Amino acid sequence: MTIQWYPGHMARARRQVADALRLVDAVLELVDARIPAASRNPILAELIGQKPRLIVMTREDMADRGVTREWIDYFARRGQPAIAVDARGGRGLSRLGPVVRELAEPTVEKWNKRGIRNRAIRTLVLGIPNVGKSSLINRLAGRSAARTGDLPGVTRNQQWIRTTAGFELLDTPGILWPKFEDPETGLLLAATGAIKEEVLPLEEVAVFLLKTLWTSYPSALVDRYGGLSGTPAEWLEQIGKARGLLAGGGRVNISAAAELVCREFRTGRLGRISLQRPPAAPNGSRPATGSGGEDAVRDQTVCPKEGGTG
Repeated sequence: MTIQWYPGHMARARRQVADALRLVDAVLELVDARIPAASRNPILAELIGQKPRLIVMTREDMADRGVTREWIDYFARRGQPAIAVDARGGRGLSRLGPVVRELAEPTVEKWNKRGIRNRAIRTLVLGIPNVGKSSLINRLAGRSAARTGDLPGVTRNQQWIRTTAGFELLDTPGILWPKFEDPETGLLLAATGAIKEEVLPLEEVAVFLLKTLWTSYPSALVDRYGGLSGTPAEWLEQIGKARGLLAGGGRVNISAAAELVCREFRTGRLGRISLQRPPAAPNGSRPATGSGGEDAVRDQTVCPKEGGTG
């Protein structure tokens, strides 16, 4: 299965970003803390180039704290500053201003030498759809400065916003890329809600999510859905039956069960969960993660085993 979604407005947004980068001093690249690698758009990396950049890991409140620390360490080893925030709740945002000012310091020094004083640092907010850009901007602005929503693609036009942290933000629409080289990237983006549900094979996404969770967070599944047996596809039927999601003739409504599993993951009902972990540090060590389970790393993704609990 390959998931693709590249509406026409995203092609326009890419051109807008290229133009806007000439106007800013630093970039805030937003990624989902639950899938930091899959939610980084390779097109944005090409566009940003050498512009000072801060990686902002959103949805910190939904991700596994231990795995988030691993990612921050991983980015630091690559010379990329990163912080984790809860954009809606405001947690972690107090650290953002000082880091932005530090990133922009060389530019500010150039202004001072040219006699330019009191010019606000200008930053560009970039990221894929539904990664929390509008929520972050509204928190930093202290008002409803950008539209927010649970559906990807709600922000279409650029707008400058002054923040309480003393710098200016330029909001941009979320941008996906035309083709996912790894089909698993599409599944991860689909599981977290970065792709509109109308274009998703939601049952396949739910099965993928269940398999992934059983590998690294089995207790989360047991606590939420009780004992499961057989294959992940059969788990979906068992969950639907237990929740009373029935169609005509008493058959389980598999589509409704798939929607339930995806919704409960996306809303945090299964607990703090990260679907991706970074490559190990050079010494091979990793901090312990929160919920236990067997870890397997392939393509920077926690990979589920086939089959079920037996």
